[in-house]
Amino acid sequence: MKVAIIGYGKMGHEIEKVLLERGHDVVAKIDVDNRAEMMTAEVLSQADVAIEFTSPTTAYDNIKACIEAGVAVLSGSTGWTERKAELDELCRQKGGAFFYSSNYSVGVNILFRLNRWLAGVMGGMPQYSVGIEEIHHIHKLDAPSGTAATLADEIKEASDGRIVVAKEDIVSVREGEVPGTHTITYDSPEDTLTVSHNAKSRRGLAVGAVLAAEWLVGQKGVFTMDDFLKI
Repeated sequence: MKVAIIGYGKMGHEIEKVLLERGHDVVAKIDVDNRAEMMTAEVLSQADVAIEFTSPTTAYDNIKACIEAGVAVLSGSTGWTERKAELDELCRQKGGAFFYSSNYSVGVNILFRLNRWLAGVMGGMPQYSVGIEEIHHIHKLDAPSGTAATLADEIKEASDGRIVVAKEDIVSVREGEVPGTHTITYDSPEDTLTVSHNAKSRRGLAVGAVLAAEWLVGQKGVFTMDDFLKI
C-alpha cells in the first residue's frame, strides 16, 4: 500500500521502518517544516492511507484534510479528542474511512479489555478506591496521556458511573525516555490489586498502527482497535 506519514518525529520514523519492512511505499513524509506545501489534496491523494501521529494542536486539522481529500486516515494523536465527534460525522458524510486509537499497542488494547471487565466487578465493591498512574518520556506533550484518559473513561462507563477517576486525579510522570507505563490500582484496607502494562519501545505502537492501516484500506466508516482486533 502507499502511505503518507503525517508527523515525522520519533514515532513517524518508527512507523516508516515497519512500513518498509512490510513492503509498503511511503509516498509522503509531512512534518512541521513542510506542512504548508505538503498537506494538500494533491499530495494526500497519492496515498491509499495516511498515518497521523502529531500534536494536540494540529491533529484535528490534519485528519480533516485527509477526510476532505478522500484519503483513509489513521490517527494516534492524543489530547484533542473533545472534537473527535465532528470528524466522525464528517467522515460519514464524505463516505470516508477514519481509524482512531489513543494507543495502538496490542498489549494495551488487551489492558483496555481487562480494565472494562475489572471496573464492572469493582463497581459493586465500594471498599476499593481506584487510582491510575502513567509514566512517559519527557517529550510527551499531553498529561494525562490519551491512554490513561481512555482507561478512566472506560472505568466510569463499565461501572455504570459508580467509579469515577477524574483526569486531574491521574498521576502523570515524565522522565527520561520511558516509552509508556500504565498502571491501574484498586486499594482496600485488606488488599491491593494492580494491573499494569509496560511498553519496552515505540515499536509495539508502530507495528499495531501499520497492521491497523493495512486493515483500514478499502473500508468505509469510523473505526477503533476494537473493530480491528474484534475484542
